[in-house]
Amino acid sequence: MGLFWAFIPIPFQMVVAAATAIPARVNLPISVALVWITNPLTMPPMFYSTYLVGTWILGEPMQEVEFELTVEWLMNSLGGIWQPLYLGSLLCATAAAFVGYTFIRGYWRWHVISQLKKRRKRQQAVSTPIPK
Repeated sequence: MGLFWAFIPIPFQMVVAAATAIPARVNLPISVALVWITNPLTMPPMFYSTYLVGTWILGEPMQEVEFELTVEWLMNSLGGIWQPLYLGSLLCATAAAFVGYTFIRGYWRWHVISQLKKRRKRQQAVSTPIPK
């Protein structure tokens, strides 16, 4: 859940991740922590990449945008780029969530199986009679 919301450019991502993690019955602390992938250092390349994906899918030319951290810039510039930005964000978010989910499920399965094998070895060592 956190990986999904990390790729969606909205304010209060942690709140949204927590609010959706509860009804989805996923790990709340991990969901909130994974949103921190999006931070001031990673936001520009992440959202630029999602914008590129969106323009590629829509077949639109990429617009040159001078970034300023102001509300005025946001109101004026977002109108021209919001469709490819959010489409690319949605696609990348879904892919990241799927890959993260698949990786964690695989890792958890491997971990449980390896713990069961260790337990069986210990049980066999304890139950095996010692030859005289």
